[in-house]
Amino acid sequence: MPFLDRIQRWAEERPHDTAVVVAGRRLRWAELRDAAAAALPQTAAVTVLAEANSVDFAARFAAAVAGRRQCAVLDPTWPEPLHQEIVQRLAESARPGMVSAADALADGPPDSTFLIGLTSGTTSVPKAFTRSRQSWRRSFDASVAFFGLAQDDVTLAPGPLAASLNLYALAECLYAGSEFQTLESFDVGDVHAAITHDGVTRLILVPTMLRLLSERGLTGGVDASGIRTIICAGSKLDARTLEAARRWAPNATIFEYYGASELSFVSGVGLAAGELLDAGGTGIGHPFPGVDVRILDDEGSELQDGGAGNICVRSGMVSNGYLWGDDGQALRSFNGWFTVGDQGYLADGELHILGRRADMILTSGKNVYPHEVELALAAVPGVAAAVAAGIPDDLRGQRVVAGVVPSHGGVTATQLKAGLENILPRDKRPHQYFALSELPTTDRGKVSRNTLLDWIGSQDPRARHLDR
Repeated sequence: MPFLDRIQRWAEERPHDTAVVVAGRRLRWAELRDAAAAALPQTAAVTVLAEANSVDFAARFAAAVAGRRQCAVLDPTWPEPLHQEIVQRLAESARPGMVSAADALADGPPDSTFLIGLTSGTTSVPKAFTRSRQSWRRSFDASVAFFGLAQDDVTLAPGPLAASLNLYALAECLYAGSEFQTLESFDVGDVHAAITHDGVTRLILVPTMLRLLSERGLTGGVDASGIRTIICAGSKLDARTLEAARRWAPNATIFEYYGASELSFVSGVGLAAGELLDAGGTGIGHPFPGVDVRILDDEGSELQDGGAGNICVRSGMVSNGYLWGDDGQALRSFNGWFTVGDQGYLADGELHILGRRADMILTSGKNVYPHEVELALAAVPGVAAAVAAGIPDDLRGQRVVAGVVPSHGGVTATQLKAGLENILPRDKRPHQYFALSELPTTDRGKVSRNTLLDWIGSQDPRARHLDR
C-alpha cells in the first residue's frame, strides 16, 4: 500500500501523536502500526471489508493491503445477497499475490494491485475496478500539494469509509502523517462538536453535507473560524451552499474538484478566503497537477475550445480497468486518453462539466443535461436545492421535470418559471415542477435523480406537484 512505509515512519518519529479518531476513540501512530501488524491476513485471498466506520477499520484496511495483498471495501448497507455475490466473484476473478507469515507491514511493488474498487449499487452487482499502489502514491503527491495538506492539520471526513471520497481521505492523511477523523455515521451535531472541541482544520465532504453544516452552524452559532480548508466533491457546488459556507467558515479556502473513482483527480479549483464568489456556472477549474485533459468526440477526434464532448484524461493516476462489469462504455480509451463518459468542454484552459451521458435528457430532439437545469434553478430566489431528470413523453421522447427544496416558506411554479426566464434557454426549462420536503440522496449524500423519479411515479408525499 502506498502509505504503510509512512505509518512505520510516523510510528518511529511520533509514536504518541494521534493518527486516527473515530467517534471519540483514537489510535496513536504506534498503536495504529501495532494493530495493523497484528491484523495481517495470512492467506492470499482478497480481504473483504464491509463494516461501519471505526478505528479498527483503519487498522484492518492497512493490514489488508500490506505486501502484495489486495482489499475490496464494500458498503455495509448493501443487501446480504449482493455481498455474497461480490465475494463469490472476487474468489473467481481476483488474482492476489503471494503472502507469507513472515511478511512485514510494508508496501508492496508499485505496479502491483492493492485495491479493488466498486461502483455504488444496491440491487445490481456493481462494476469492480482495480488500482495499483503507484497510482495512489501519485495521487497522494498531487493532492497533498494541491490542497496544501500539512502535518498539523486535523481532517474530518464525516461520511462512510466505504465511499471512495472518504477512504482516500483516510489514506492520504496516513501518507502525509496528518490526523484523520470521522464519525460512526453522519450527524450534524456530532460534526459541529468535533469542529468545536477537536481542533478540526480541514473538512472533506459532499455539497449536501456542507450546506447542512453551514446553514445549521450559522443558525446555532457554531464557530468554524478555525477551519482552513474545505474540500467538496461528488457534485458541483451551488451558489447558496458556497455563500453559506463562506459565511460560516470565513477563513477557509474552499476547494471543489472533478474526478472519478476510475480516473482519480481530473481538475480542481480553490477559492481563497476573501475571494469573490463565482458559483452557479459549469466551470470546475484547471487540470490537476500531472493530468492532461482533452475533449474528444465519439470517434476520438479532439474538439476545439467550447466544443462539448467526452472529457478524456491522460495521467499516471488512472486505474487499471475493470475486474468485471466492463461493457466497453463505462471506461473507454482513445489511444491512451481515458473517459468515464462524462460530458464537458474546455474554455481558456478551464474544464466545464455538463454531466454524465447516461443522465442526458433527449427532449424534442434537444440534449439537456440535468446539471445545467439544477444549477440554474439553484440561482432562483427561494430555492435551497434542486434536482432535475427526464420522464418518458409520447410527444417529446422525454420531458424535463424538476424538484426543488424551498429555502423558506413556499415556492410556486410561476416563480420558478419567471426565475429561469433569463438564465436558461426555453428548450431546456422543465415542463413540470415538484416541491420537495427533502433532497433525494443516496446513503452517501449524493443527489439521486432516480429517487426523484421514484417519488414522482409513486406519488410520494415528499414530492408535491406544483400546478402553478
